[in-house]
Amino acid sequence: MNAGDHYGVWLSFCTILRREITRFCRIWVQTLIPPVISMSLYFIVFGALIGRRIGQLDGYSYIEYITPGIILISVINSAYANVSSSFFSAKFQKFIEEMLIAPIPGYVILLGYVCGGVARSLIVAVLVTLVAMQFTEIQLHNPWVAAAVVLLTAMLFSLGGLINGIFADKFDDISIVPTFVLAPLTYLGGVFYTINLLPEPWRIVSLFNPILYMVNAFRYGLLGVTDVDPAFACGFIVAAVAILFFVALALVERGVGLKT
Repeated sequence: MNAGDHYGVWLSFCTILRREITRFCRIWVQTLIPPVISMSLYFIVFGALIGRRIGQLDGYSYIEYITPGIILISVINSAYANVSSSFFSAKFQKFIEEMLIAPIPGYVILLGYVCGGVARSLIVAVLVTLVAMQFTEIQLHNPWVAAAVVLLTAMLFSLGGLINGIFADKFDDISIVPTFVLAPLTYLGGVFYTINLLPEPWRIVSLFNPILYMVNAFRYGLLGVTDVDPAFACGFIVAAVAILFFVALALVERGVGLKT
């Protein structure tokens, strides 16, 4: 690949990424504000009101304990929603076909959409963190782990959203996974409790929830406490990102659900 080809690949990636960022920034009232309002309600209801009656978990006040999970919820939902809706819109409006027939590598299309989802989720994470700081003190036990977990989680659910967008046949299809899969897994993923409080066999069942590992890895990065081995949790997230990346890349390059 010569210099001209490298420039073309870079230009294609930047064009897709710029379009994605412009898209969610143009409708910021729908894409950036709602998750901030929703997470603020979590802090008010679960943290400031109910949390006072619960007391401490693992040596931290309840609102401190649930803060990492609430921030990560906003990352998960924003990343998934951004890419699934945007990619399906590209399919619905038929301009994805123009990218497929253009001399653009499949991985460039994939990375453009995924990075757009990551950008939106990181902005939302910063906004939610600023809200959290109004209710509790944000700590950083291991900032590198915390940053890596947020970035990898955003990538993972951006890839998941893209795969959802590939297989979706109508707009209703992109809401099935968030409603019936992500929401239950999120609320049962140790965001609001430690699984050590669960009786058997529910504690063992919880270990099969992938979001549990993301929440606990991020909680370890902020507070230094976790229900699972942080090294295993981080390794699990990396492996999941790699698997979904190659699955999504294969689907895009083969034009599964994209070519008519």
